[in-house]
Amino acid sequence: MVSERQHKMPAHIDSDGNARMVDISCKNATVREAVASCVVELGQEAFIALKEGNAPKGDVLATARIAGILAAKQVDRLIPLCHSLPLEFVGIDFELSEKERTVTVRARSCTSYKTGVEMEAMTGASIAALAIYDMLKGIEKGITISKLQLEFKSGGKSGTWRKNTP
Repeated sequence: MVSERQHKMPAHIDSDGNARMVDISCKNATVREAVASCVVELGQEAFIALKEGNAPKGDVLATARIAGILAAKQVDRLIPLCHSLPLEFVGIDFELSEKERTVTVRARSCTSYKTGVEMEAMTGASIAALAIYDMLKGIEKGITISKLQLEFKSGGKSGTWRKNTP
């Protein structure tokens, strides 16, 4: 049973001020979804190799997609206070902009569970971007990864949230 004092405490801090995992045992499962994205900025040579599918290490986007999915499934092992949760879907998609020489990585995660999947989406997007870097670093070392952000989340007590876009 949770005391009233514990309800007033920040979720990840116990009464002694120590970090703790949030107790979700009394929460109800709801359908939850999150979408996160980040941007990979490439030089001309690396972008052409990616677009034409002739990077020295092989299929960049297929490798990045698998890396992002695997990473989303490992969040509880990477981020100390995250719960293990049954992911029902992880999708990694890419949008190429030839004009900007960028790849926007978008990760979507879904579950029916007691806690959200924002960290799974954020981790999936970031690791997919790192895999792009790894696959193309032999062509270009100056690749930049930026703008990691949550775009959307739904489910749970706080309901639906969408990032305001200009």
